[in-house]
Amino acid sequence: MNTPEKSPTPARPWWRFGHVWLVIAGPAIVVVAGFVTFYLAARAPDPVLPTLPPPSSASTGQGTDIGQAPAMQGRNHAATGVLPTPAPAKP
Repeated sequence: MNTPEKSPTPARPWWRFGHVWLVIAGPAIVVVAGFVTFYLAARAPDPVLPTLPPPSSASTGQGTDIGQAPAMQGRNHAATGVLPTPAPAKP
């Protein structure tokens, strides 16, 4: 009743297992995508919209043109139905 001796399998290094790379690949892809997003945002920033409409639209006689208002004023107009008041003129 002797049991045959099993030869021990040599331990493999951690990078030889495929599931380790599957675990590492997810966060690595997210980090690379973050850097790509930062590059795109820094390369072409959005322009700042003025709070007052351009002087050429005021001379057309149409009054306040809601299409030229910044986004927050336009959203508030859509929610309440009240036209935005122009900002006071700076001295």
